[in-house]
Amino acid sequence: MTDFTTELQDRLVRYCAIDSQSDPDSPDSPSTQCQHDMLDLLVQELTDMGASDVTKTTYGTVIATLPGSVEGPTLGFLAHVDTAPQFNASGVKPRVIKDYDGSVITFPDDPDLRLSPQEFPYLATKTGDTVVTASGLTLLGADDKAGVAIVMTAARHILATPNVARPTLRVAFTADEEIGRGVLEPLPADLGVDFAYTLDGAEQGEIIYETFSADYGVVTIKGVSIHPGAAKDKLVNAIHLASKIVNTLPQATMTPETTDQTEGFIHLIEMKGDAYQMELRLILRDFEMSGLNAKGALLRQICEAVAATEPRAEITCTVTPQYRNMRYWLEKDMTPVDLARAALADLGLAERSVPIRGGTDGSRLTEMGVPCPNLFTGMQNVHGPLEWVSIQDMALATRLCLKIADRAAGGQDSA
Repeated sequence: MTDFTTELQDRLVRYCAIDSQSDPDSPDSPSTQCQHDMLDLLVQELTDMGASDVTKTTYGTVIATLPGSVEGPTLGFLAHVDTAPQFNASGVKPRVIKDYDGSVITFPDDPDLRLSPQEFPYLATKTGDTVVTASGLTLLGADDKAGVAIVMTAARHILATPNVARPTLRVAFTADEEIGRGVLEPLPADLGVDFAYTLDGAEQGEIIYETFSADYGVVTIKGVSIHPGAAKDKLVNAIHLASKIVNTLPQATMTPETTDQTEGFIHLIEMKGDAYQMELRLILRDFEMSGLNAKGALLRQICEAVAATEPRAEITCTVTPQYRNMRYWLEKDMTPVDLARAALADLGLAERSVPIRGGTDGSRLTEMGVPCPNLFTGMQNVHGPLEWVSIQDMALATRLCLKIADRAAGGQDSA
């Protein structure tokens, strides 16, 4: 049995050290120049390992072919190269903790930061593993560079073992997943697969085929600006109106910090501006379209109610779709899910399939006609300084990819 841990650790540390944060305010695709550094590296590495048809598209997705030797469905494996804009992701210094002993992990660049197995029970199950964290001032970027490392390691192994029967495989690495722009209209045709898998999940054994449906809300408030010394009965302060909108939202029952399991939410992610003009950005999430539509209607209703209190102001509210629950399509054809389940059983791993309170590139791909469930990578506590991942979890995810490919060809690969 091949040991993938050394290669995975090397790839993860190298990839995480490369800045590749996405920027929701940029109109470019990819949204940041630094993502090109990561994408260009993957082009070179795929070319060097002997992949075919290695391409970086005009919209910033790297796609390559791993030629097959038998007939079967064409499968895709995907991961995204960008890291989340919600927390510092520049100058990441990955830290490797070999033979984790089960104690509280501290961070050299922030002595007050603590990663405790008591607070995060999954960490307590990783005694003896190699755990990778950042240094305390940044996120790690295992979301989704763990997925990138897994797909690249699986691809290298497949190309190095051409005698093993496998169908044609396609690998792809997208940009801007974290800002909801990872899957653009040309990708399904350019990818050219029957179905695919994203490597963007968390705990060992996860096969995800149900995600949030998501909309994006933008509220703009224009007031009336005038010198405060002459403001009596003339000034309309946009900050005050924005505050009314925020305070009217159901903060006690419909925010991320007050909901769990299958409950949806409205999440204010940014508030910026001045007394003349303010902008609120919100994400709306629900597992059912009826709930998502109700949240959009509630946001509009609140904006209209606040606007009615001050007719001199101009308040606009736009709600645009981001992605939809992949379950709506996958429940009609569970072929890729069943294939992954069988491969997971081959590895002797228990399945963990729960609705995830988020989305993946697979959500959009599935909606666009490419069934694409999500597989585990091991990453934990993403989008913050306590992010970590087990290399052993990543190795199991690599084996799962190979088992899926093997089962699709009807083979018995033992790698």
